Amino acid sequence: MANYRSNNRKKNSQSGSNSPEQITKVRTPRQRDNEVFATVSSLLGANRVRLQCMDGIVRMGRIPGSKKKSMWVREGDLVIATPWEIQDSKADVIWRYTRPQVDWLARKGFLK
Repeated sequence: MANYRSNNRKKNSQSGSNSPEQITKVRTPRQRDNEVFATVSSLLGANRVRLQCMDGIVRMGRIPGSKKKSMWVREGDLVIATPWEIQDSKADVIWRYTRPQVDWLARKGFLK
């Protein structure tokens, strides 16, 4: 029985490592919700990041508590940010792209 389980474990681990990551659907910023692409320029601590937004404004971004554990943001990551209505110099980070998703967005012309 132990030999059977170890063989299955080896088969499962080998099959997952060789398959390339497929991109089926990528989320894009919604204009009606005032969302913009942004690049994380620096980490400030306490769930705060400095964002270089595609509309040319440098904003202080905040990672909301609901996304804090599930979304690990690093410097250089491409994210979607929603600017605050009250203060335009601040924004909430609502989505982070993986490397294959960024490549797909660049190929399709979403990134300028």
